[in-house]
Amino acid sequence: MEHQHGGGQPGGAALLAAAFALGGGVAHLLAAARLRRRGDRWPFVRDLCFAAGTAVLVAAALVTPPGGPFTAHMTQHVATGMVAPLLLVLARPITLALRFLPSGGRRRLLAVLRSRPVGVLANPPVAALLDLGGLWLLYRTPLFTAAHERPWLMALVHIHVFTAGLLFSAAVCSLDPLPRRHGVVLRSAALVGAGGAHAVLAKTLYATPPPGTGLAPGDLSAAAELMYYGGDLVEIALAAVIGLQWYAAGGRRLAREGRRTAGTGEPPASASYGQ
Repeated sequence: MEHQHGGGQPGGAALLAAAFALGGGVAHLLAAARLRRRGDRWPFVRDLCFAAGTAVLVAAALVTPPGGPFTAHMTQHVATGMVAPLLLVLARPITLALRFLPSGGRRRLLAVLRSRPVGVLANPPVAALLDLGGLWLLYRTPLFTAAHERPWLMALVHIHVFTAGLLFSAAVCSLDPLPRRHGVVLRSAALVGAGGAHAVLAKTLYATPPPGTGLAPGDLSAAAELMYYGGDLVEIALAAVIGLQWYAAGGRRLAREGRRTAGTGEPPASASYGQ
């Protein structure tokens, strides 16, 4: 998503990105409305999450943030690579598609989800490597400067930032059907590792700009702080999703144990006495 700094009009790539985001948002809302019309239950909070994610993407494409050019760029990075992906994943778009599509489309989507490439990419450590590895490559090599000199390359960079962030959020949250539902420990470890790598990258940017750039010190420090603290907030939200899943799974396990032992008069295996 391409910005025009200095108050200029959005470029063609930015308008196209905004149109795609709006199209996706409208498609989601129409599919959810159709489910409700046929009597299916679909929580409105998921629609709110998807609408919010769409709004973040549109704003990132069309609105020039305040501050210097690198601060504006970093605002866009946090919005499109972290905030919007989390909001979209919370809306469970794959679950919606599986319930909305006819049987043929549902089978094709399931075939893609169960394919080996998707299984590899949706592995939390792999998704973390693609997400954070791309950022390290962007900011700690001449790629950032090269991308600003070549609009097509900058467009590819933005696409990667968004898709890698979406993949990482989906793999860590594990809300939609994926080839394999990974455990809390693996997903938590991937989140902690990615969070650490993101924080270290932000600290290096505070001290040293991307190679080949001549950024003003104030612009550089403001962008680095935005990356550091903005990343922390999104990562805390991701951790909260994992924690709530762990808590809910524990509650379901205790309920199952209670039902199994209800007719025997014996306490559940998880109960303890004298402690």
